[in-house]
Amino acid sequence: MIRTLNLPVTLSAKAQKFTLRRASDNDLSALMLLLADDAISATRGDKADDSDAAAYRSALTAIGADPSNDLLVVVNETDEPLATMQLTRIPGMARRGSTRLLIEAVRVRSDKRSSGVGSAMMRWVTGSAAPAVEASLVQLTSDEARQDAHRFYERLGFVGSHRGFKYKVG
Repeated sequence: MIRTLNLPVTLSAKAQKFTLRRASDNDLSALMLLLADDAISATRGDKADDSDAAAYRSALTAIGADPSNDLLVVVNETDEPLATMQLTRIPGMARRGSTRLLIEAVRVRSDKRSSGVGSAMMRWVTGSAAPAVEASLVQLTSDEARQDAHRFYERLGFVGSHRGFKYKVG
């Protein structure tokens, strides 16, 4: 289960130290800002508007209640959130019953991009989190428009092997 991950942990990025920990209700405003600090997400409704706080709080509560999910934040020395990601453990039948670790909603604050924080997060996922939850495959999706993100993930060893599809309900 994801809840068995030993957190918090220290991440190193370009001679700086950060803490990766579970998100809490106290992080809600910062999480909303991180999600909105992205042109593509903003077109999907992530606007960091206070009127949406109840919906985000409900999602944070649901993620926290699901033992297969975790919402994590990277914080600086003053506990200010700089980045976030959601992890989901998915047991599966394919690949001889392989378990997958899905990474979703990766966001690094715009003024911290290219600081090494994102790389440190992904190294922790592939090197520590995936083995800890007995996942043999780490996967993520990235919007077709995010060409910089694609290059970033490829530099880290991720392979663009599949084409993803989404269907918006309602």
